[in-house]
Amino acid sequence: MRGHCILSHGFESGPDATKVTALAQAAAELGWTCERPDYTDLDACADISPLGDVPQRLQRLVELTRAATARGPVVLAGSSLGAFISAHASLQVPVAGLFLMAPPIRMNQAHPIDAADVPLSILHGWNDELIPAADVVGWSQERRARLLLVDDDHRLSRHVQASADAFMGLLSSLQASNDRGDAR
Repeated sequence: MRGHCILSHGFESGPDATKVTALAQAAAELGWTCERPDYTDLDACADISPLGDVPQRLQRLVELTRAATARGPVVLAGSSLGAFISAHASLQVPVAGLFLMAPPIRMNQAHPIDAADVPLSILHGWNDELIPAADVVGWSQERRARLLLVDDDHRLSRHVQASADAFMGLLSSLQASNDRGDAR
């Protein structure tokens, strides 16, 4: 199985960000197609919230995912706010897998992160100054997710290659499962 990846950048970042670019290159090496939506216009909506227009960000991703699933399997990947919306989009549109970097487990008490029961890989920094690693460990454990904790902060800038390698691992495992005929 090869399919399509939608890679969502974090808040105040962009579609050409280092990690998202590394993920796109990793996916291409395995024969997957990718797209990197641009949410910078929505991030700039400070009048809506300090994180911009998050509901519209999610809606944009859901629409892109719905269109892509009509053509075949889709994997969603994202960093920080991009991880948050990727997880939530997986509840609205069937996806083959999720790859989340520095996922905000709780935007606030009213908005905890949730995700579909699909193969899930997470990369998070032990020293993340915004999202405690212990919260991510607990959330990952509940879902039996593949979790890689690294000695880095929220940006994971020292682990760009580790991000790409972990993403390749997820895509490869999805392909191997499909080749064996496994069903989840």
